[in-house]
Amino acid sequence: MGPGEQPGFNAVMLDERRFYPQVRRQKEDIRMADEIRTYEVERQPNHKLLLGVGIAGLVLALGSLGWNYGLQHQLQDAVTAKGQENDKLQAELDQTNARLKATSETLGQSVGMTQKQLEDRAQTILAAQQAQTAQTARLERAQAATSKQVSAVSSDVSSVKTDVGGVKTDVANTKSDLANTQQQLQRVMGDAGVMSGEIATNHDQLEMLKHKGDRNYAEFTLQKGSKPTLLANVTLQLKKTDTKHSKFTMNVSSDDKLIEKKDKNLDEPVQFYTGKNPVLYELVVNSISKNSVSGYLSTPKNIQ
Repeated sequence: MGPGEQPGFNAVMLDERRFYPQVRRQKEDIRMADEIRTYEVERQPNHKLLLGVGIAGLVLALGSLGWNYGLQHQLQDAVTAKGQENDKLQAELDQTNARLKATSETLGQSVGMTQKQLEDRAQTILAAQQAQTAQTARLERAQAATSKQVSAVSSDVSSVKTDVGGVKTDVANTKSDLANTQQQLQRVMGDAGVMSGEIATNHDQLEMLKHKGDRNYAEFTLQKGSKPTLLANVTLQLKKTDTKHSKFTMNVSSDDKLIEKKDKNLDEPVQFYTGKNPVLYELVVNSISKNSVSGYLSTPKNIQ
């Protein structure tokens, strides 16, 4: 290409191809910068909107304050009016009381009494009523005390009657018991073939026999397997018991002789003779348990 000649189409195209990547990057950078600015502008707060909201809130606050102030003023006026109304009512009440007092004094004077006299008369009547009430109360207490004493005396008399009746009943029961006990005493043939005197089958009957005084009676309790027991001038030793059939076996030692009383029955007179001048002894067992028996020994009156 010579001097002063314009570059041709091919040369221009060649230059554009050479610088096209740089131009393209610049355009891309410019586009991205525009988008960033647009985004930042959109993200920024709308100051005008915020200002409007603030002003509206302030207006509402001022309106509420004004309404409260007006309401307070109205309440104050109502309180003041009520106070004035109360003062007016109090004044009217005072006037009414004054008129009533004047009317009372006038009425008292019309019947020949002053207000002071009326009050004194009322106090006198009140004192008389109180004295009457006190007297009535004392009379009622005295009557109650008298009634209580009369009731106590009546109760004591009833108790004495009851005690006397109880004593009579006890005496009658005792007589009846003695009669029954006397009837229950039996005469039984002993194991030695001798008709026994009256025998006792329990402690009460034995006491009855003791009081009669015909013979001596000594109670005993023997344990099976124990050593011989001395009673009066004989010794007794329990050998065996049979609670099922109410039987027992016992050894009796008298005058250096050993006598076995075998398979004897409950309440059966067990008889034996002892002494230089032989006299009849009797023993009766009234109770039998697995390992013991209880009863009494009967001896003639002259044997200690």
